[in-house]
Amino acid sequence: MNTPITQKLNELIDHKAISLHVPGHKNMTIGHLNKLKFEMDMTEITGLDDLHHPEEIILESMQSINKHPDYEAYMLVNGTTSGILSVIQAFSSIEGNYLISRNVHKSVFHGIDLTQQNADIMPMMISDMSHQYIAPDLTQAQFDKQKLAIMTYPNYYGECFDIKEAVETLHQHDIPVLVDEAHGAHFNLPHFPKSALEVGADYVVQSYHKTLPTLTMGSVLFIHKDAPMKEEVIRYLGYFQTSSPSYLVMASIELAHQFFKDYDNTLFFEKRDLILQVLEKTGFEVIKVADPLKVLIRYPGYSGHEVQTWFEAQHIYPELADEYQVLLVLPLWHQQDSYPYTDLLERIRAIELPPPKTTVDEAFPLPVNEGIYIPRAITSATWVEIDQAIDKVLAKHIIPYPPGIPIFLKGERITQNMIKLMRYYLQQGGRVEGINNDKILVKDE
Repeated sequence: MNTPITQKLNELIDHKAISLHVPGHKNMTIGHLNKLKFEMDMTEITGLDDLHHPEEIILESMQSINKHPDYEAYMLVNGTTSGILSVIQAFSSIEGNYLISRNVHKSVFHGIDLTQQNADIMPMMISDMSHQYIAPDLTQAQFDKQKLAIMTYPNYYGECFDIKEAVETLHQHDIPVLVDEAHGAHFNLPHFPKSALEVGADYVVQSYHKTLPTLTMGSVLFIHKDAPMKEEVIRYLGYFQTSSPSYLVMASIELAHQFFKDYDNTLFFEKRDLILQVLEKTGFEVIKVADPLKVLIRYPGYSGHEVQTWFEAQHIYPELADEYQVLLVLPLWHQQDSYPYTDLLERIRAIELPPPKTTVDEAFPLPVNEGIYIPRAITSATWVEIDQAIDKVLAKHIIPYPPGIPIFLKGERITQNMIKLMRYYLQQGGRVEGINNDKILVKDE
């Protein structure tokens, strides 16, 4: 029997792989997903309601997701992407450009591609801690009657910015706001950052599965009571979500929200403090960010990709690595969880670190300038060697993954600096969508 996916997953389970990555249930050790049964994988029979026309149990369940009185919650069984696509498409009937942060997820660009309408790209600020995008620079942004702004908050690395000021600024220019809060489903817990739900964003979408104990693809779209195009967004949710929604995913969202409401974070901060001490005593540099659930790990003179291999040799799997660091996503530890915490500490202590190095490879800065994204259709394209692509037009986004944020956009003309940065990403050992065997897709001219 040829079952490579099943075989690999079983291999990880057999090695007792420890999760410091999403999803938030951490290999079914956090939360209450043990209450799910495979027999619950049913369909819209009598009594089970209909996600696309909820009147009974699904409506009741969504109404119980009451994080803020000004918002209604809509379950997403096709992930946060389906919520993002629905909001973007709903605004396609209005004149004007979209307004986006440069660090939006690739699903935003896909949504704009579907509309075949332009997007203005806001100038960005770079974090001094992670060296990644952290926030749009609204003091330098150009406001010109855009119809919808889309921002990422927090960034993938758990860093936050003044979301209240950003939303207020955009609203002052009569621009509705969609906040991609994919990594903030746990926000508003005591001693965690505040959610964009607290500042009046028109739409907020959260990936429950990333940080709460939910099955993958379980997300929630929150719609403000005064949000424009509300009914159109709801209509498009029916377009971008499967007509056969998973009751297992819906039930897991319900269980995760109850977990959120009942959560006591005392044990989390006790265990977090200890694991950070162990990491530091082992020899790692530990960088704390705004979200206590995220931790950045570095080691002098080595890339994050190299550090990642040391963890994985102990069957500890981080969320991602980049040229600077490894990102760990901690569990929301709680009483009676089954997370292998003691084993994790022992495996960290067992990591044998090489001598630190004083030399560090040159890093290339991310593009921060404002711009415009034109979702042009490129029907004729050719794969060429990266070094032969200068001055050609890129026919496919270049996306380091994770986090799935396009670094160069389809339609951009390729410069020497872009080629250097592509080479740099490949040398660091990361996965880059849009590069295949040192070749990229360019428009035929």
